[in-house]
This record gives sequence, structure tokens and C-alpha cells, in this order.
Amino acid sequence: MRITEISGGLPDRRIPDRPPGPAVPRLVLGERLRRLREAQYISRQEAGEAIRASEAAIAQLERGRRGFRERDVTDLLTIYGITDETEYATLQTLAAQTNAPGWWHAYQDIVPDWFRTYLGLEQAACVIRSYEVQFVPGLLQTPEYARAVVGLGRTAGPGAQIRRRVELRMLRQRILHCSQPPHLWAVIDEAALRRPVGGTATMRGQLEHLIAACELPHVTIHVMPFAAGGHAAAGGPVTLLRLPERELPDVIYLEQLIGAAYPAEREEVEYYRHVIDRLVTDAAPARETRAILLGMLDEL
Repeated sequence: MRITEISGGLPDRRIPDRPPGPAVPRLVLGERLRRLREAQYISRQEAGEAIRASEAAIAQLERGRRGFRERDVTDLLTIYGITDETEYATLQTLAAQTNAPGWWHAYQDIVPDWFRTYLGLEQAACVIRSYEVQFVPGLLQTPEYARAVVGLGRTAGPGAQIRRRVELRMLRQRILHCSQPPHLWAVIDEAALRRPVGGTATMRGQLEHLIAACELPHVTIHVMPFAAGGHAAAGGPVTLLRLPERELPDVIYLEQLIGAAYPAEREEVEYYRHVIDRLVTDAAPARETRAILLGMLDEL
């Protein structure tokens, strides 16, 4: 199958409409176990000792960064004093779901561990807010642009791997064309739009694609112009994911060259939420984006 065959808005039989995965069950179960632990005034260290795990491992479980062994959940529920059969069964069901394969399972050979959590959260999010300084956001890239970006990395691999990485990126974009898409709110630095990634023809196609995306009611694009000078997120890209489950906090994703960070402390999440709010304020208004992009097209 060619990449162009999966880059439009028609459904693809290999990826369901907002496919389920382990990311959200992990977050829900982790948050519930955290609250149960704190209600009993049990430390993470004590909880870890109960399941023969480290304090750091408990933190990872509670933040939804890894799957749960059902035996460990059973032990934790015991020390947390859970006797209600319905709640017990619900949490055990969630534990089983935390180890289910993600929708991207067929691409696991090219998906690093640190990116797997993000893929699941991206598919489940109701709001995705991001700032990109160097490239157009992955959810808004054309196949040609994506191929040029993927090919820049030292670990891009042979041509077959590059093709599969681009294919995976295009499959991620299905969420923008499903029946209940998330609201994508992207701030793109002017530098990313003027950098001729892939050459003039590729950038022309990419700019035209962004102009078309501006017409989608659930997509809001801002351009951070050079004239804005320094701004709150000058250090690198930032993504905030909001999930439909109200009890779950927003997730911050900071992608780096060969890894990613997921700041989880409440103060950190609030800091990055404030950064993204500032970026929207400092960027050109969304109503001007189409005209800005058309002007860049004329200059190519």
C-alpha cells in the first residue's frame, strides 16, 4: 500500500475509529491506586515492598507509564483494604487492559519505548495542544514532508524503515478525520514554516496542506512570528494532552532527539500549561494564519 493511499480522510480498516489501547487504562488504574494508597497513609516505599518493587516502580505505575501485573494489583488492593467486590473486579479488569497491545502493535519494531505511551494518549485525547519550533507537527505533516523529516535522523534506518515510519505517522492522522476528533490546537514557529525541509516542492505542498487544515472546525493553527522575539517555550517543543476522563490530569510530553520526558508533578504540569497559554497569546491570531501561510506560498 502506498503512503498516499492512507493520507486522506477516509477510514482505514487497519485502525479503528479512535482505537482503544493500554494507555488510558494505565492512567485510570494508576490514579485510582494512588488515591487508595494515600487514603491509607501508605508511602510508595511501603507499597513497593508489598509487591517486591522499588519506590520508583510504584511511581511509574501510578503515573501510567507501565503495565500492571494482575498479581501486583491484587496485593496492592489487599494492603489498601479494598473489600468491595465490584470495585475489586473493576480494578482487576483495568489491570488486564493495561497490557493489551496498542493499535500501533504492527509497527512496534520502529516505535521506541518512550514513544509508545504518547501514541496511546494521542489517540485517546480530546484536546491536543502543541508548540513546534523546528518542524510542522506530525499530525499536520504531508507524506512527502514526513519522509524528509524522518530521513534527517541518524537512526532513520534503511528505506523500508523510513517508509514504515512515514506510514505510521500518516495513520496517526486518522484521529483528525474520525467521527469524534480531538481539538488540535497547534502553535508553529515561523522558522519551521520557512525552513525548506525536503525542498521547495515539498514545502509548497506542506503549506497548502496547512491552509486546508485551517478549514477543519476542530483544528486551530497559530504562527509564532519572528517579530514576537523571545517567548516562553524557546527551549523546544511542548505538547499537552487532555483526556476525556475527568479524574485524569493533563499529560505533558516533551520530545527530545533520542527520548522524551513526561513531567508529572502538579507544579510542572501547571507550569507547562501556563507556557502554552502564553504561546497562544504571543502568537499571531488564528484568524490571520491562512493569510500568513498564503504569503509564504507566494514567496516560494
